Amino acid sequence: MEFDDYLEPEVAVTAAVTAAVCYPRVRKLLRRGAVYGMAGMLVAKEKISLFTQNVAQGFQEAQQQSKQKHMETVKHDGSVESHTG
Repeated sequence: MEFDDYLEPEVAVTAAVTAAVCYPRVRKLLRRGAVYGMAGMLVAKEKISLFTQNVAQGFQEAQQQSKQKHMETVKHDGSVESHTG
């Protein structure tokens, strides 16, 4: 095989898989990377979930405050009447 053949993606992948299968250090490194990667994804998921919950809570509080201000304006101003029925 010539040097150019080693630059082909198929050959590079085959060499990487062979290294992973044959060398315990490489397997250990891949396992450690997978564990840290999974832990990072779980932490990121938790942070994103917490952020979206806080945003939703903020919108709900803003909506409640807006309703309260509107009701106070209606009570004090008297210009807006409540229609039922």
